[in-house]
Amino acid sequence: MKFIVALAFLAVALAAPQGDKKPIEIVSSNSEMNADGSYSFDFESADGTKVSESGNQKQVGPKPEDIGTVSKGSYSFTTPDGVVLTVNWVADENGFQATGDHLPTPPPMPEHVVKMLADLKAAGVL
Repeated sequence: MKFIVALAFLAVALAAPQGDKKPIEIVSSNSEMNADGSYSFDFESADGTKVSESGNQKQVGPKPEDIGTVSKGSYSFTTPDGVVLTVNWVADENGFQATGDHLPTPPPMPEHVVKMLADLKAAGVL
């Protein structure tokens, strides 16, 4: 679901009025959809923007009907100051997880919290 929301935001951002700017040419585009539900697509535009995604159906729960689409991909673009930013992502039964050198990451867990969690796990509470 988060993946769909992310794509919706991307679509809205791309559809926003561009003023008098000319459209950016797509220099390559590929897509594949298979009978088993797997798919892949990628494209690159003349401004260096690149998008790639692939996915397939996967059993994500204990019941036969617990089937979902798991996807992974990346996108990169150049900022106005010339820096290329790349985001790699996975969307699966664990949710949407994006990584990139420019994205913030949480600080390491304090040692006392690590010890407390280990103690709770050893006691069978977790």
